[in-house]
Amino acid sequence: MTNDSLQSARATFSGKTMTETQLTKAHAIAGILHAEIKRSGSFKEELTDYAHAFARGERFDALRGETMIRDIYTARYDQSLNQTRMRLKAQEDNLPERSNVRVLECAESIAALIQEGPTQPFYQAYDRAATTLAAELGVTQTAAKTLMKDSFQEAHHRALYEAGKEIEAAYHTPVRAKEVAERTAEKLQSQSQSRSRS
Repeated sequence: MTNDSLQSARATFSGKTMTETQLTKAHAIAGILHAEIKRSGSFKEELTDYAHAFARGERFDALRGETMIRDIYTARYDQSLNQTRMRLKAQEDNLPERSNVRVLECAESIAALIQEGPTQPFYQAYDRAATTLAAELGVTQTAAKTLMKDSFQEAHHRALYEAGKEIEAAYHTPVRAKEVAERTAEKLQSQSQSRSRS
């Protein structure tokens, strides 16, 4: 938490009444809500859940907790939760045609993400590509995933999921199986040495 962000949060109507711990918690929850809006374009369920958790054991109820979190969010991000959501939605609705090329590039980059370096499963590579694309286009990660899926289907006449899972099976699955076998062997050896000592 930066000092500027903390000072902005402390200066809010709600922030002035909070203890340091409450302010730190509300600030952290605001960050979680921001990440959720960027991921899905929604925040209502998470806000309700976190407001209840925030209020638990405090001298305020969940409704007051929600108001406090909203105030801290606005101070931290210079816009309300709903303004953040609406900005992402407006950007998604007004994407320029030229972004289609970049969408397909990100979808096609998933194969390399699965194969190269430390291999990774499809779901992680898909999420990384979506996070990158979402940041570039200013849309939610969910929207970025849909754009990539549709673009890949149109360009390659097959599902992105299906293609990604084939690459995962060829590259990541064998590496992961080897890692699991090595770990199991190490664990068994460690247990065997422990027994022999006792």
